[in-house]
Amino acid sequence: MRLIAGILLAVTLTAAPVKQHAANPHYYEWKGKPLILLTSGEHYGAVLNGDFDYRKYLATLAKDGLNLTRIFTGVYREVPGDFGITRNTLAPTEQAYVSPYAKAAGGKYDLSKWNPAYWSRLHSFLDEANRHGIVVEVTIFCVYYQDRMWELSPWHPKNNVNATPAAPRAEVLTPKHDAYVKWQEAFVRKIAAELARHDNVIFEVCNEPYVTTVPADWQTHMAGVVKQALPNHLVGRNVANFTAKVPEAEANLSFLNFHYARPPVAVAENYSLGKIIGLDETGFDGTLDAIYRIQAWDFLLAGGAHYNNLDYSFVAGHEDGTFLVPGTAPGGGSVELRKQLSILRRFIDQLPITAMRPVSDLFVGSLPDGWSARAFGNAGRAAVYMQSAQVQPNRRPRITYQASKRSLSLRLNLPAGRWTVNWWDTRTGKVQTQTFVHEGGHAVIGTPEFTEDLAAILERQ
Repeated sequence: MRLIAGILLAVTLTAAPVKQHAANPHYYEWKGKPLILLTSGEHYGAVLNGDFDYRKYLATLAKDGLNLTRIFTGVYREVPGDFGITRNTLAPTEQAYVSPYAKAAGGKYDLSKWNPAYWSRLHSFLDEANRHGIVVEVTIFCVYYQDRMWELSPWHPKNNVNATPAAPRAEVLTPKHDAYVKWQEAFVRKIAAELARHDNVIFEVCNEPYVTTVPADWQTHMAGVVKQALPNHLVGRNVANFTAKVPEAEANLSFLNFHYARPPVAVAENYSLGKIIGLDETGFDGTLDAIYRIQAWDFLLAGGAHYNNLDYSFVAGHEDGTFLVPGTAPGGGSVELRKQLSILRRFIDQLPITAMRPVSDLFVGSLPDGWSARAFGNAGRAAVYMQSAQVQPNRRPRITYQASKRSLSLRLNLPAGRWTVNWWDTRTGKVQTQTFVHEGGHAVIGTPEFTEDLAAILERQ
């Protein structure tokens, strides 16, 4: 009996879903361990696009040491060419589109019947992700940016046999039409019921609700529907592009996502809420790897716990991320970038992140023009990051950085003691070590030569 009880206990512990860390709610916890979520993932169509080989895709993320992917649920999709994206995974052909709903006679959708092929594919995707240690962010809804996107939805009156009402696209995700609220609630409950057994799932209510001003009460209601069905799963909200200060902590929400949050002002503005803060979409800053690598390091060492680079090198036929992103794309992505992000993952794994906090008084004085630095740590250990990227709002490219090799002299406010510094090359992962004895006050430390950015872990022995 004791053996059986032990097995049941182990199964129960293994099945506990991703949650906020008990000791530090700014971080995730899964399978008893703290974690950040870090990835460079495809454009959210892996499940709804039947032409996309998600097994190869997830294996690629795992090989690169990445542990997050984000998916849309199929009630929103795009058409080829939208947003200038080449071979957009979120714009499948009509034949490849896998809808959550079954079709009735005549080819229209019946919103009262589900498509078994979709739910089977979703379960298989989540099981495969779990096998690779990958957390899946399920974004339930997305605003309809253009009429053509709304006209593709199964909810649009011309696409179903259920007599959904005619409505402008901006009114669909609102409380204004009871019929849509009813179908949306049913969809959320179905999602929750199907995904209850998966422990590697977190839910985001709606993608970019601020584009069509999706009301806060509608979002709160839908979050509540998820939490009523799955009280132990995490639910989050996409707050804003760039940054916005959230006035109060909403009880049902565990994480707050921002898009294009560089520099990471959103972390500092919302850190006191005790929520996980994520940079959940990048782009519109060119295609160079350095831009998105720098954003990842800067955001996570500011105290964020979730970074999702939007990677356009994943397309159907190149699910290993080897598609060469054209210069016209709205963002980047590459094999090399994912290797560089895996270095960041290894760096973070060296740190007791739940015992560390953003540090504002480590650096004394200022760095040379064009350079910035941040620190993250506690009394005996600090992670330091320096970078030269600057946002140029009215120029293209919007992000510029200094690519010439140089070294910096840092003045740091450190406690007395014997210190070890491990300097990390963010592009190669090479580590250089130095030690010094400090008698207290301001320590002056010279960095190795580097380009673009540099990281270090300082530890008092």
